[in-house]
Amino acid sequence: MRRERRAVSKKRHRSEHHEEHADETWLIPYADLLTLLLALFIVLYAMSSVDSKKFEDMSKAFSIAFNTGVGVLENTTIVETGQQMEKDNETRRKSSDEENKDNDKQRQALMQKEQEDLEKLKKQIDQYIKSNGLTTQLNTKLNQSQLMLTISDNALFPSGSASLKANSRELAGAIANMLKKYPEYEIVVSGHTDDQPISNREFRNNWELSFQRALNFMEILLTNSKHDPKLFSAIGHGEYRPVATNDTTVGRAKNRRVEVSIIRRYADPEKAQQITATPKQ
Repeated sequence: MRRERRAVSKKRHRSEHHEEHADETWLIPYADLLTLLLALFIVLYAMSSVDSKKFEDMSKAFSIAFNTGVGVLENTTIVETGQQMEKDNETRRKSSDEENKDNDKQRQALMQKEQEDLEKLKKQIDQYIKSNGLTTQLNTKLNQSQLMLTISDNALFPSGSASLKANSRELAGAIANMLKKYPEYEIVVSGHTDDQPISNREFRNNWELSFQRALNFMEILLTNSKHDPKLFSAIGHGEYRPVATNDTTVGRAKNRRVEVSIIRRYADPEKAQQITATPKQ
């Protein structure tokens, strides 16, 4: 009887000892996962080493297959189709480049024609200035943004007034006649004063004086019916755009002026200057 109890006890002990071992079935899916990861890294490495052009063609082929529903293996011309699409795109790019070159050539031709027109107009105005002895009161300047005609205020207005002198109307008429040959250009008339304050019954400050002078001169230019009013504008800058010092009589005289700017239509944006930004002399 004792022997039987000992035998049963040994069997129980062995059974309990066997149950203490951990379940090792997780090793199988873990090994499968590692195998899949290894396969993934191999594929990624192979993709990184493949010829980029071939990989791009294959990518396009898969894209066509997914979008059209045609299997890659069902149609061996899909890769060729992708290559043809690339060729078509390249052809379109070349066509666009050629069109841009043609546009650039056309723009360059227009810029050249505009340069010739403005140089011709400048020569006509300079000849008028010289013939009428106005070299001390008028001057012209052609730059990358405009042809500017600068007129001293004493050639146009009495001191502190915006009413044009009788002979200044003749000057404005002559300028208008020269401009009518170039009706497509925008014209900006800007008035400037010195820094001496003004306050009378007609004007409260230099802003008003400079603007009214520009406006009055512009209206004389527009009496010529050949001009389009929508291309004309008047600006008053007061004393805030000087070209010389206001500390001397000569400097203040230079600052009191009216500028007539003929604006380029095909200005080079990299070289063009601000319309009203006149450097100090």
